[in-house]
Amino acid sequence: MAFPDGTADFRSDTVTRPSQEMREAMASAVVGDDVYGEDPTANSLEEQAASLLGKAAAVFVPSGSMGNLLGLATQARPGDEVICVENAHVRNYEMGAAAAVGGIQFRTVATPNGEIKPADVEAAVEQSSYHLPISMLSWENTHNWSGGTVIPFELMEATSEAARSAGLAVHLDGARLWNAVAATGVDAAEYARLADTVQFCFSKGLGAPIGSILCGSEDVITRARYLRKRFGGGMRQVGVIAAAAAVALDGRGRLGDDHVLAQQLGKGVAELFPASVSLEQVQTNMVLVHGDGLPVSAEGLQRRLSEAGVLVGSISKHTLRFVTHRDVDGDDVERVLEVVRAL
Repeated sequence: MAFPDGTADFRSDTVTRPSQEMREAMASAVVGDDVYGEDPTANSLEEQAASLLGKAAAVFVPSGSMGNLLGLATQARPGDEVICVENAHVRNYEMGAAAAVGGIQFRTVATPNGEIKPADVEAAVEQSSYHLPISMLSWENTHNWSGGTVIPFELMEATSEAARSAGLAVHLDGARLWNAVAATGVDAAEYARLADTVQFCFSKGLGAPIGSILCGSEDVITRARYLRKRFGGGMRQVGVIAAAAAVALDGRGRLGDDHVLAQQLGKGVAELFPASVSLEQVQTNMVLVHGDGLPVSAEGLQRRLSEAGVLVGSISKHTLRFVTHRDVDGDDVERVLEVVRAL
């Protein structure tokens, strides 16, 4: 399913093009001024998202970064610390927004696959006082840096309980939450009950052209709307965008297809170069390929793929990240494997 220029683009699931159904929904969307709360399409999307996650309210935002920022800034005060893993998206990939805009610091935990244990929270809180004001725990599920791994539900439940027992609020960066749902069968509302606020993206695995949403209590979302305007996220006839997001959300049942493709790609590479892929990490729609398990460097493989019309991103100089999505298929996976075989 090559792009119009003939490339197969595995850089991210954000590169998808709007489907015909999305384009038609955008063209016919009933709209109003969303800053006044008068856009019926946006309102309907917010109600649907809140209901699916078992939350009282939701607010539509332009990006996952803004959704996460609002989740943190509505519950942590300037100067407060938020517990997260070292390679959390909120800390590493959002241009320092939490610090620059919200005045929020991070207390990091060195742990694999985004998994924070109750003991990690307890250890952080033990050190906390008016000198170290910890007020929140932030999850990321699925965990991007680890290759789309899913945080085990029982671990999330235990750690969130430890955080709440210590008086901490809990935020879930669920940018690809629906991939976690597809991989585990755990209902989205079950994940959401472990957090006070949940952000998920329409423009990643779900495949919409733009948009994310923050879900939480009525009070928190009212505050989030106020801050959304302050941060420059007040949108007007946003139903044109929300319409595409609604189509994407309704199509969330197809995410398992992306996971199957990722398995095919991961297994295909691992059969040729076993040390280059950890198959236990291929849980959703990502495959990490490590250059130290290949006869060429990661950059060398990336270059050869580019010459064959295949685009792929990297999470470090030594590790490539392939992301499957609606706009790649089995033929595109085979194009990748042909290049790897030629090594």
